[in-house]
Amino acid sequence: MLAAKNYKFWFCTGSQDLYGDECLRNVADHAKIIVAKLNESGVLPYEVVWKPTLITNELIRKTFNEANMDDACAGVITWMHTFSPAKSWILGLQEYRKPLLHLHTQFNEELPYDTIDMDFMNENQSAHGDREYGHIVSRMGIERKVVVGHWSDRTVQERISEWMRTAIGVIESSHIRVMRVADNMRNVAVTEGDKVEAQLKFGWEIDTYPVNEIAESVAAVSEADTNALVEEYYGKYEILLEGRVPEEFKRHVAVQAQIEIGFERFLEEKNYQAIVTHFGDLGALKQLPGLAIQRLMEKGYGFGAEGDWKVAAMVRLMKIMTAGMEGAKGTSMLEDYTYNFVKGKEGILQAHMLEICPTIADGPISIKCQPLSMGDREDPARLVFTSKEGRGIATSLIDLGSRFRLIINDVDCKKVEKPMPKLPVATNFWTPQPNLYTGAEAWILAGGAHHTAFTYDLSAEQMGDWAAAMGIEAVYIDKDTTIRDFKKDLMLGNVVYR
Repeated sequence: MLAAKNYKFWFCTGSQDLYGDECLRNVADHAKIIVAKLNESGVLPYEVVWKPTLITNELIRKTFNEANMDDACAGVITWMHTFSPAKSWILGLQEYRKPLLHLHTQFNEELPYDTIDMDFMNENQSAHGDREYGHIVSRMGIERKVVVGHWSDRTVQERISEWMRTAIGVIESSHIRVMRVADNMRNVAVTEGDKVEAQLKFGWEIDTYPVNEIAESVAAVSEADTNALVEEYYGKYEILLEGRVPEEFKRHVAVQAQIEIGFERFLEEKNYQAIVTHFGDLGALKQLPGLAIQRLMEKGYGFGAEGDWKVAAMVRLMKIMTAGMEGAKGTSMLEDYTYNFVKGKEGILQAHMLEICPTIADGPISIKCQPLSMGDREDPARLVFTSKEGRGIATSLIDLGSRFRLIINDVDCKKVEKPMPKLPVATNFWTPQPNLYTGAEAWILAGGAHHTAFTYDLSAEQMGDWAAAMGIEAVYIDKDTTIRDFKKDLMLGNVVYR
């Protein structure tokens, strides 16, 4: 379901005709070489496309508007090879609507000490031209990413790569449609929010369907299709009967298979990429969707529990941003459940009743079928596993009434000290940075939710860049966080984003 689009990024070089045709030919040749080498590096997830050198107001404006109209263009990379008068860029920048990266580089890596003369200086003056250009972008208040360094440096290429994935998140945000099955959990505040403002800010469409309308789609799934998917489950996952009769166990699993097929068909027919459910309103569904939702998330759908459409959209967004990433470790919705306060072993056990994405699993994945006290339905089948170790980020997008805030916490995922044989759900265990005590206090001060959109595969910087592109506040909880400084950050955000 998560099909990566063939996006491209335009490479636009700034100059002017003050230094003659030979200089402009060199500028174009240098830009072509840089583009070719970037594409050959194997670091960038998307192709960079060279564009003719921009030297006039008219050409700059025309190029930016062509970028706006090209659905395959996900952003523009700009570089001032020589001096490019900043006023030439004003109209184009005013009309440009996609992500922008300012690559502050130069063609040569080292000063040519023995041969450098004024002709070389005039032709290779990015240190001059990029400051002129950077000034006008800042004066116009345009959000952009600035990457500094030589274009051949792998670190620079990796930063461009990371920005590309953020840019895809910005572009694809406006294509996210969330299907709400039933409504928000009663009396819960943090999973609610202003859906109209979310569409204005992020482009998300959030629609509600009666649960029985999708239950009809589930009921329409044939027995043959259901059985075929059950056989796929039995071939892929470990089956933990734990004393249950095999035939009865399989019937419970078949209910989830039917839900998965019915939900996916409904989502595809209506063109939705994320879904929320609520255990308090299941209508004609026989089970709370568990294994079915886990499989849908694995396919790239976003999910939020108890009507949490913000988390559903953010999980989908993160899956889009990490699509095709080599060595990706996974993305999922998670929920803060319970603490371990033992000194030196502090952490938070992350789980949910059922619905954790198996992309984050480490080791075997099993199917269990256990009673569930919530939902008042038959025992649901679910995938059970423990999660990978390593660094990740937990994010919470919250609605403060007058604005949105994105909270981003670096977390260190670990293995639990002992098995938990009586806990029939998938789990993750992490310690928030800088430590449990400061991390949890800062999260609560910021108003963070108990549901998070979590990933191993993106950085706090990338998600902060996404928030900046969307014009919302981002606050960071990481190894450098102190409560005194964090409170100042929150107060500053209240002033800037009011």
